Amino acid sequence: MNIALLLEMAAEAAPDRIGLVCDGKRWSYAELLAAARGAAELIEASGASHVALLDESSEAAVVALFGAGLAGVPYCPLNYRLADADLAGLLDRIAPALIVGDTARVEKLSGDKGHVVHPRADFVGSAQQASVAEGREYDSGEGVAVQLFTSGTTAAPKAAILRHSNLMSYILGTVEFAGADEEDAALVCVPPYHIAGISALMSSIYAQRRIVMLPAFAPDSWLNLAEAERVTNAFVVPTMLSRIIESVDKGHTADLGSLRAISYGGGKMPLEIISRALELFPATGFTNAYGLTETSSTVALLGPDEHRDAHLSGDPKARARLASVGQPLPTVEIEIRDEDGNCCAPGEAGEIYVRGDQVSGEYKEKSALDAEGWFPTRDAGYIDEEGYLFLSGRADDVIVRGGENMSPGEIEDVLLTHPDIADACAVAIPSVEWGEAVGIAVVVREGHAQPAEADLKELIRARLRSSRVPDKVLYVAELPYNEMGKLLRREVKVLLAD
Repeated sequence: MNIALLLEMAAEAAPDRIGLVCDGKRWSYAELLAAARGAAELIEASGASHVALLDESSEAAVVALFGAGLAGVPYCPLNYRLADADLAGLLDRIAPALIVGDTARVEKLSGDKGHVVHPRADFVGSAQQASVAEGREYDSGEGVAVQLFTSGTTAAPKAAILRHSNLMSYILGTVEFAGADEEDAALVCVPPYHIAGISALMSSIYAQRRIVMLPAFAPDSWLNLAEAERVTNAFVVPTMLSRIIESVDKGHTADLGSLRAISYGGGKMPLEIISRALELFPATGFTNAYGLTETSSTVALLGPDEHRDAHLSGDPKARARLASVGQPLPTVEIEIRDEDGNCCAPGEAGEIYVRGDQVSGEYKEKSALDAEGWFPTRDAGYIDEEGYLFLSGRADDVIVRGGENMSPGEIEDVLLTHPDIADACAVAIPSVEWGEAVGIAVVVREGHAQPAEADLKELIRARLRSSRVPDKVLYVAELPYNEMGKLLRREVKVLLAD
């Protein structure tokens, strides 16, 4: 099945219903489908091997995604925030492409690669005006629907492949068709080049929930738009939620009485932030969604009731589940494996493996699936006795000191209990004696005094053990995160080395 079937079904069931709001303009499902079909004509005529979006979120993202699906050409949204050298490499890897967005930058970086480039407004306008033959047949959806370059937080970006079958398996297994009421609206502010942005479009269209786009996130703009459009659902990354809370705490007012549900993911959510959110929005249900590009988005959920139960519980074990990512979706399997590939017992840490129809595990370069269809996520974690999944960072981030494996996450969690520390990162640093040792970078809470190195070391020694005590402590104004809230540990390593 082609992913465009999602839009076709919505347009057939409710052609005049508003499916998208962006920059004040409203699009019905019938208008979106007509533009997507027109875009398919442009794409086929271009002879392009990929359809790329080099721009913020807009109606062009919807038109290009489904237009590419209809034409049978992979949709490949690009990170417009990349440095020129990095972006040039990605542009060359998808040539020749039909590219929507920043025409000047494409011409400057990859003008000799045969790309066909359209400014956003020209692409959408041409798609609306394109002539489409009645009864025209489109791609069956047997191939690649989306190609996303991974964020490259630990290595060079890989071209992750998501087939129509992977994406459709995720949507059909998790979303009820036309399950949303006509007044339901989902605020989408994640970048279009992230799997969360793509899955938000597909799931909302299939549910017939109005998409309200915020092209560039700012906390006050988010609050104002949520009030103006009576938003009922939203997805944010941890850094976004933190800034929204900060804005409210500083006095920004907005009527969010319609906001029933907030989902979050993309990075580790500090307990302090989600606890404050639960207090600030008592009528809103929070869901922690854990997933990866290679798994077509979410594979595990911690639902609203589980959030409230953990937050209010006096049992330390039950309360600790607020830091988990919940339990696997019914449509996927999750295992924790040790370094030898053996399944770990409950509570024992290892690498997270995922299997299911929505799991691609495929890159343009090669497939990462094993013989039984399991995908090694490279995320480290464990599953407790009740089946709740806890993350402890990337498997590549493990610090190996004298043969002892240490999770950076456990060190960071202890540091964040210090009243003067707002953020913390632990990484491996070179050690002549131990091979690797612990280095930490910490952010002091605004208005607080800088704690002494000796105090931080003693805190870790007392709560963990002496092997976790850092050899080097660095105080920084802020830690480096990407736009999806993922901590860039490689950059912290550079800071500590300097």
